[in-house]
Amino acid sequence: MLFVGVQFVIWSISGAYMVIFDIDYIHGDSLVENHQTKINQDNIAYPLAKLIQAYPDAERLEMGVFLDKEVYRFKQGEQDFLIDAHSGQLLSPLNQTMAVKAAQHYYTGDGDVAEVELITQDPPFKLSRRVLPAWRVNFDDFGSPSIYVSAETGKLVTKRHEFWRTFDLMFSLHVMDYEDEDPSNWLLFWFLLFSLTAAILGLILTYFSVFKSAPLNKGHHLMTG
Repeated sequence: MLFVGVQFVIWSISGAYMVIFDIDYIHGDSLVENHQTKINQDNIAYPLAKLIQAYPDAERLEMGVFLDKEVYRFKQGEQDFLIDAHSGQLLSPLNQTMAVKAAQHYYTGDGDVAEVELITQDPPFKLSRRVLPAWRVNFDDFGSPSIYVSAETGKLVTKRHEFWRTFDLMFSLHVMDYEDEDPSNWLLFWFLLFSLTAAILGLILTYFSVFKSAPLNKGHHLMTG
């Protein structure tokens, strides 16, 4: 029961953490701003026909806005491209300066940039390989927030802070899966089965120690009396 009790304490602490903090805050929704900049047709000076001529194998072509500028985004082969819709300039892959500007554009805080890193392989946990290469821009602000920007599309990939990282740790401790964080794992199943068995045996012992022993103790007092 001491072994089981340790995990019960871990479940209580991790469960309390996940319940106390608002899930939207944990997801980092307050860290970024959802810019709804409309496309201005007057700023599009690089025609679509010219783009197709330069990139004949372009697929999934779309028009969007990047740093308040109209851009083309498309895929050619396995690579994503970002083209300035005014000048036709190739913007991807983003250099460090552009990546920092993009992160500051998305970020709602006032903290200064603390660290910048280009991730091309071995992404951190919960960051898909499909979004690589990506820039990680860390800010010197409350919770040590990080903004991830795609180096090819300039889009916001994800956002993280220390409270999310702690939540991720608490969840792995809660489900007892310390790698994939999958609740459907055998360790959790057997531990729950063992805990349930221990609880049932405890109830049986309680019954015999409290209710069954009561008449014996009463008879013992009468005899001594």
